[in-house]
Amino acid sequence: MSLHRTHAMRATAETTITLLIDRIRTPIGTMLLVADEDGSLCAADFHDYEPRMLRLLRQHYAAEGGRTLRKAPVAAIIRDHVDAYFNGDLAALTRIKVKTGGTDFQRRVWTALREITPGRTETYATLAQRIGRPAAVRAVGAANGANPVSIVVPCHRLIGADGGLTGYGGGIERKHWLLTHEGAAFKGSSIRGPLRP
Repeated sequence: MSLHRTHAMRATAETTITLLIDRIRTPIGTMLLVADEDGSLCAADFHDYEPRMLRLLRQHYAAEGGRTLRKAPVAAIIRDHVDAYFNGDLAALTRIKVKTGGTDFQRRVWTALREITPGRTETYATLAQRIGRPAAVRAVGAANGANPVSIVVPCHRLIGADGGLTGYGGGIERKHWLLTHEGAAFKGSSIRGPLRP
């Protein structure tokens, strides 16, 4: 093995990020929570969308030398805040520290999403204007779709220009449930049906 290759392997091992992966039960299904060892949430998604979450993690951490996942409990404070949200403390999610990969533009969109308060919704166009990129509505939609931290970075609070529900990475029924839980007004509230945990 060449010295150059050995050095490259050592550098990669030193820059690989270890993330903890845990599961938590919610009224709308089991959630996967991924956090770093410092207690920042890096990803969150529902168990039936695990492949999507793992793909986003690979994309977001590729430039940093990659990441390894270890099954272990995430910081209790993260679990406690997620539980509190589902039990009615809608502001609890704002107290969770979030750390993501992604591009500068994606992180701007995700930061702006966290500024939408529970019980409120925004259109893609409104969010694009708010971040100073009014012509970037499609790019905002793409960044919203690449959000790795479901619910905590509340991409479910973006709705269509007509006030109706648009796609959601966790399923439209979950988006409906989350907005109803938060008391948000939106068009098309006739979606019904039980969600399995």
